[in-house]
Amino acid sequence: MKRTIAIVAGGDSSELVVSLRSAQGLYSFIDKERYNLYIVEMEGHRWEVVLPDGSKTPIDRNDFSFMENGEKKHFDFAYITIHGTPGENGILQGYFDLLGIPYSSCNVLVSAMTFNKFTCNQYLKGFGIRVAESLILRKGFEITDEEVINKIGLPCFIKPNAGGSSFGVTKVKTKEDIQPAIEKAFKESDEVMIEAFMRGTEITCGCYKTSDKEVVFPITEVVSANEFFDYGAKYNGESQEITPARLPEDTAERVRLLTSAIYDILGCSGLIRIDYIITEGEKVNLLEINTTPGMTATSFIPQQVRAAGLDIKDVMTDIIENKF
Repeated sequence: MKRTIAIVAGGDSSELVVSLRSAQGLYSFIDKERYNLYIVEMEGHRWEVVLPDGSKTPIDRNDFSFMENGEKKHFDFAYITIHGTPGENGILQGYFDLLGIPYSSCNVLVSAMTFNKFTCNQYLKGFGIRVAESLILRKGFEITDEEVINKIGLPCFIKPNAGGSSFGVTKVKTKEDIQPAIEKAFKESDEVMIEAFMRGTEITCGCYKTSDKEVVFPITEVVSANEFFDYGAKYNGESQEITPARLPEDTAERVRLLTSAIYDILGCSGLIRIDYIITEGEKVNLLEINTTPGMTATSFIPQQVRAAGLDIKDVMTDIIENKF
């Protein structure tokens, strides 16, 4: 009997549109001969299933069920592809845990920790992993331009601490831009991270593990046409993405080993993607961890799967079946 899979998309952040695109990608990747697939759209209190005829019907939040042709249907598994709250920060994971529905991503604790960039980086710093100097600013607190310059320096990145990296991020080069950048980041998150700029080669590496295998994908090098890898670079083709990355093999191997180690240190589950920057002297510096990475046809993970010579359909089956 086919399992019924919910591809859960949408969310309550600026990345809603990106999430819906990832849902379409997943719908095309997952084996329809093996699973019954439905996209579930969440936005605030609107939770709806997209039926095969394109119409939408509400989800019963008491048990995550829905009605189709007069029949009550339940999901066997949820593939979470919400980039932001409530799907990337542990909230939805807690809901599915309460209902006993297995899901694709990391558990509540890991999701919450990785979603909070400052907390995650400081935690991993304790394991000897290199991260940029940074500080956290919470809503209601202020910081002077001089404090930012003295503690972090310029240029620096000012970004939402809890959220994705597509919105609210500014590369700040001048004193005059500090406060406007903080204000912009606060529109996306109640916490703002101010992080030192690191000059180098930006890369990203995907990974997943099951009970009987470990897969670390080929590394992608990101060459943005913009100041940094912003929304335009990610989704409007304003970057060059090179897989495998142009790295010395010993550096690439260190990145792959570090990716696998971070996966285990945190206790990750499902597909993750870790972003790094390689600075002078081939030093590997962690940028951030994505536990619900983008899954459009042109996203990094599908690119890396192809470069590895794997079938994305098999990868999706691994992720789903490992939860049963």
